[in-house]
Formats: sequence, structure tokens, C-alpha cells
Amino acid sequence: MPRPDVRLIGYRRLELAPGASRRLTFRFHADLSSFTDRTGARVVEPGALELRVAASSTDVRHRARLRLTGPLRVVGAERRLHCEVLEEAR
Repeated sequence: MPRPDVRLIGYRRLELAPGASRRLTFRFHADLSSFTDRTGARVVEPGALELRVAASSTDVRHRARLRLTGPLRVVGAERRLHCEVLEEAR
């Protein structure tokens, strides 16, 4: 069973005045790429991923490609499914 093509793993809504800026840092664990396989197990599968910074699913502003390495990994109840977002003024 293939993993989903697109999935939201974290977000932060910002309202900025004209000319204002903010720096956001998203910290995420590979467990966020996990999905339920055909056996019903929650797994992290090695392979290519693409992270996107977007205003919406159709308005992508930036892309970062990465590759998960290692063997297929079954994740249990200890899995980390939260994406921490840190914000700082610039």
C-alpha cells in the first residue's frame, strides 16, 4: 500500500503587516512520514520525500527534497507525530 502523495504535517498561520517578516523553524521526526500498511502496522518506509512550504495544497512556495534511509521500520505507540513550530521576530 503506497503512502499518501500529499499530507499536512505542520502549519503555522501568520498575519504580517506589509514589510514585516518572521522566521519559522519546523522540527519534525521521520515518524511523521509513517502510514498504515496492508497488514495494519504503522510503518516508516525508506525513500524519497518532498517537504513543501505552501499557502495551500495548490500554492507551493518552496520545496525541499530529502531521502529517508535505513530499513522499513514499524512504529508503535511511542511514535512522534507532532511537528514543533518555533517562531522568532526578524
